[in-house]
Amino acid sequence: MSPSAIADPVAFIHANTRLRPVPLVPEVSLHVADEALPLWSKTEEELGEAGLPPPFWAFAWAGGQALARYVLDHPESVAGQDVIDLASGSGLVAIAAMKAGALHVTAFDIDGFARQAIAINAAANDVTLDISGDDLLGVPHPLPSQVVLAGDIFYQQDIAALAFAFLQSRAAQGARVLIGDPGRYYLPKDHLVQLATYSVPVTRELEDAEIKATGVWTLK
Repeated sequence: MSPSAIADPVAFIHANTRLRPVPLVPEVSLHVADEALPLWSKTEEELGEAGLPPPFWAFAWAGGQALARYVLDHPESVAGQDVIDLASGSGLVAIAAMKAGALHVTAFDIDGFARQAIAINAAANDVTLDISGDDLLGVPHPLPSQVVLAGDIFYQQDIAALAFAFLQSRAAQGARVLIGDPGRYYLPKDHLVQLATYSVPVTRELEDAEIKATGVWTLK
């Protein structure tokens, strides 16, 4: 185990990623990994812990790309608004919201590496975000929001159920909810309205195709 990686996750991220434009959202550049599995293994080795979740922060996932594209193409959806980005990952959607004119964006992610990556990526794109490790799906959170963004959150049954309950609660409080998703199994389509579809370039290492038809949705 290398204690330096734990002491300096920023150095770890810089050493294992490259700053590149996002395929569907070239207005935003992210520090992304060339390959998923080597980085995943290296993260476990550096932290001395097996069974860690995938490094979601090191890739531009299909749902996030579509949602970021939608926000930039429809700036009125976030302009002048207080925005929450749920499970922000790399920070792609949060960064796009700021570039589209959001008043204030808070990127939430419980992964410490993700929060470091969000900060690095925000700086690389000259935007200012608030970044929080609070678990929005665990307990009620007091931060108000006029818009809630959720990119690629419906990939696992238990997380999907919690996420949908959170999104419903925020919608009931008057927030606009926007979801980016490539049709993951647990996406609750019966409760959603599709707003747009994008053909998103992705890596075959993470997905079952090089182009994923990905939707942007809102609650009915």
